Amino acid sequence: MSRKRNLEVDYVTQRSSSQRYRDSQDTVHKKLHSYYDYSLLFLTLLLCCFGLVMIYSSSSYTAQIKYGDAGYFMKKQLVAVLLGVFAMVIVSMFDYHALIDKIPGIPVRLAWIAYLAAIFLQVLVLIIGKEVNGAKRWIYIGPVSLQPSEISKVVAIIFVSFLVSAKPKVLRDFQGFLAIVVFMFPLLFLIAKENLSTAIVLFAIIIGICFVASPKKGYYFVTAFVMAGFVALYVLFGDPFRIKRFKVWLDVENEPMGYQILQGLYAVASGKLFGTGLGESMQKLGFIPEAHNDMIFSVICEELGLFGACIVVLLFMLLIWRLFVIAINAPDMFGGLLCTGILVHVAVQVLINIAVVTNSIPSTGIPLPFVSYGGTSVAILLAEIGIALSVSNRIRYERH
Repeated sequence: MSRKRNLEVDYVTQRSSSQRYRDSQDTVHKKLHSYYDYSLLFLTLLLCCFGLVMIYSSSSYTAQIKYGDAGYFMKKQLVAVLLGVFAMVIVSMFDYHALIDKIPGIPVRLAWIAYLAAIFLQVLVLIIGKEVNGAKRWIYIGPVSLQPSEISKVVAIIFVSFLVSAKPKVLRDFQGFLAIVVFMFPLLFLIAKENLSTAIVLFAIIIGICFVASPKKGYYFVTAFVMAGFVALYVLFGDPFRIKRFKVWLDVENEPMGYQILQGLYAVASGKLFGTGLGESMQKLGFIPEAHNDMIFSVICEELGLFGACIVVLLFMLLIWRLFVIAINAPDMFGGLLCTGILVHVAVQVLINIAVVTNSIPSTGIPLPFVSYGGTSVAILLAEIGIALSVSNRIRYERH
């Protein structure tokens, strides 16, 4: 009986050994293949093309009256999109680690130079920036306008990802997270001075990257409540214009400043299920001021209805999903955090923009990614997608 058991054990051992050998040989013959997320590329280009169509539809009336060219705004956006696509392709071809490499001849990493340059641009816009609607947010260089706060978003993604990946253990306690916030405070402060909504997006990016990288999550919720309190105090005791926005939000029908939001709500409601048809919006005919900018989602709802709006939201959800897939499969922590920051950037802007259009939150100027009019915004977002594609291109997988 004992001999029979020993023979069975020897057979199992021999079989398992041979199986392990075959597995090892299979592994030797397997080749690692490069991965490139064409789904992310396709979704990005689809959203950009859709944005160009909707910009033309929503701005043609205003452009014809002001400039005698119905395609004025669409043509300017097309130039920005083409430049952005070119930047996206070029960036995707490079190794994303170049963002944190030292520059030859200069013992400083590129991430630090980008961070200091972003602070310089934010100071510069406060000095020489052109004031539009009571805020200095643009620098004009001849016919070209530049919005430094959009550049600061991608710089924040790169710099915070660099800080966290360089010392991952720093986020084991609250002091480490606080140190990163202190590093980013000058940039946050300079942006918040003229553009609170962009500063909120920037802070959400910082929180999102640190939250994903941190083994402890509890103190982030406490931080969120504390920051909400600071924002409330800033609104109450800071610029009276901001508290006025809260009053408008609570009584949009009777406040004169609620005109734009109210007209946007009329557009959303009149679209019903399938909309009035592409190009058939009535609210864009001067009722919604600058309908091609932050309020473009209301024109989408009016012309394409609830069905079209849901399709747009679905496209954004798919794009965010692809960014998530790249982030969790990234070859290293830095790549994963870069994609996390880009994901947070897109997701937060989509949520805020749609919430403002539907009057779910007080009005604030946040564009709908890839769709709203804005050359700097779309070009920077496309460059960010290029970074995500660069990360995806460094993912390796086995194929039999």
